[in-house]
Amino acid sequence: MTFRALLLSAAVPVSVPQIAMAEETVPLVKREERSAAYLQAGTRADPEIVVSANVLGLRADETATPVVTLTGDELVRRRQATLGDTLAGQPGINFDNFGGGASRPVIRGQTAPRVQALSDGSSIHDASAISPDHAVTTEPLLLRGIEVLRGPAALLYGGSAIGGAINLLDEKVPTSIPDGGIAGTVEGRIGTADDERSLVGGITIGGQGLALRVEGVHRSSNDYRVPKGFGERHVDGSYNDTSTFTVGGSWVGSGGYLGVAYTRQRSEYGLPGHSHDYEGCHPHGSSLHCGSHAHDDEDHDHDHEHEHEEVPFVKLRSERFDIRSEYEDPLPGFEKVRFRLSFTDYEHDEIEHDEVATTFSNKAHELRFELAHKPIGPLRGAFGVQHSESKFSALGEEAFLPESETRSTALFLMETLDAGPIRFELAARQEWQKIETTRNREVSHKPFSISGAAVWDIGGDYSLALSLARSQRAPNVQELYARGIHLATNTYEVGTATLGKETGKSIDLTFRKTKGATTFTIGAYHQAFDDYIFANTLDQFEDFRLIRYTAADATFTGIDGEVRHEFGAIGASLFGDYVRAKLKGNLGDLPRIPAGRLGARADGRWGPLSADVEFYHVFEQDRIAAFETRTPGYDMLNATLAYKVELGPKADAELFVRATNLTNELAYNHASFIKNASPLRGRNFVFGLRTSF
Repeated sequence: MTFRALLLSAAVPVSVPQIAMAEETVPLVKREERSAAYLQAGTRADPEIVVSANVLGLRADETATPVVTLTGDELVRRRQATLGDTLAGQPGINFDNFGGGASRPVIRGQTAPRVQALSDGSSIHDASAISPDHAVTTEPLLLRGIEVLRGPAALLYGGSAIGGAINLLDEKVPTSIPDGGIAGTVEGRIGTADDERSLVGGITIGGQGLALRVEGVHRSSNDYRVPKGFGERHVDGSYNDTSTFTVGGSWVGSGGYLGVAYTRQRSEYGLPGHSHDYEGCHPHGSSLHCGSHAHDDEDHDHDHEHEHEEVPFVKLRSERFDIRSEYEDPLPGFEKVRFRLSFTDYEHDEIEHDEVATTFSNKAHELRFELAHKPIGPLRGAFGVQHSESKFSALGEEAFLPESETRSTALFLMETLDAGPIRFELAARQEWQKIETTRNREVSHKPFSISGAAVWDIGGDYSLALSLARSQRAPNVQELYARGIHLATNTYEVGTATLGKETGKSIDLTFRKTKGATTFTIGAYHQAFDDYIFANTLDQFEDFRLIRYTAADATFTGIDGEVRHEFGAIGASLFGDYVRAKLKGNLGDLPRIPAGRLGARADGRWGPLSADVEFYHVFEQDRIAAFETRTPGYDMLNATLAYKVELGPKADAELFVRATNLTNELAYNHASFIKNASPLRGRNFVFGLRTSF
């Protein structure tokens, strides 16, 4: 099926005349209710929030596996410059930080290319899956909500979500007309550890069925400070300057909306730990051969004044168009249709000594179409099609990947059956992927994934869910065809062209209590992979490693969760997570697996004043792969204080301060490729003033 045919078939049921629909409908979830739930959420995620990334519109407390939702005031105060930093600390979620400009989420021990970032259900096409020093092109300061999915719902987004899906909810395409015809926010932020200066603004105006949205962010930050034990005052090259601008508009009617948005992002950030000492290294079979590494050990000024003669940096440019549409009762027998179409033009230069060393480019488009049918007795469900094409290139000194074109088409289905106190789920996805390179290489894969789940409502307050899944992922171009030096991660990468599909067989058990003074969500899981693809270190010289993408059987076993109790105006929580990831047959542990974590949190609200404090301990990680070093544990103490005042019927202002690492502890992240060169931030205070109207 061609892309043009897919586009035409998807456009038919969402044609503009349907905007005039006025008859009564019985939607799965009304758009206004869903939006209000996100905007009005309190300091802790509400389990009754509808999960937008779930094709059936289930609530967070109805899904078969735990869903993390970060919304409302808590999201406003926890937002950082990168997606990984923003989500770090949630149960089961870590991050692989790379200075101040790039960090990717790590879900239950897995990250890209097995964790898929979505922009309101549509894939984000950038270069972040290729390397941890490549930023995820999103702007957390413009998000109204974040959803982290696992299990059957994540399966519907393909092999790139075999470890989880992160749905980023924004307001770039208006879905309703604001009350009074206008709504907006303005926020300013100042950070102490990296001299952050950020300004955020967005406004939506509308009437007569039309709505227009304009929003933007400008951020400037210097190299961030670290505790004295590191040996340097700053992490050299950890600065981040970013500007994002979006304009969007929608035609909104009683039955749904049709809208379009344009987003432009420009970013410059440094690359800590980058070294040219190993430029002459090359493999001899499975061994490294490196020449002379003599170099000057001169001291350099580490202050960031936009002049980085010694530290390479990334200059990023991204432009994206989004077309989105949702309608209720689009056709007889169907309840809801959802359509997503995106076009992305992404490019970034890695600059050394004021010259472009390597340019990474990704030009992509994607279509996703979902159709939910009306209940057939106790049966509810949805099905859809997804198609994407991506042209990727890496040109220059570190062009360790060939130019390639990846095409993928998938069909997916999810059905749920209510049988008294037990609800059953079934999800399946068939995918066809083809990769062609300029080296006259071509490979095709047909991964198939299927999952089933049962959710048992035990007396209304408790529920127990069991999920079983068999998921497949096709290898990407890096795992197949990489060949060359990659100085950002201090590696020489070698792909394996004969790699086939990896298959994961998983079992998840989720126990919840969602009502009453005490609530909790606890998830336990085991995932066994056949032919798990990973970067296997074959040899090491000093800090430089030779890696080959290899397939081997592996297992991931773990537990994560949170228990909360309300003491009147104060709530207290205990939370933690642990994952054990190893190769089968006593062949060792997998690399860069986060350590276990255990913590407590308390929060309260007293009229306009609210506060929270959290403390957690990250344990030592001594279950390490070959050539890895153990990472010591550390304690982390964070706190927030906020004061909100009403300025009118629809306007308010909030002043808040968010403090992290209050004890100024030197902490290293085991999941990071450059953990020794880029420890976590030292003591930091972020002062913010936010006004909504």
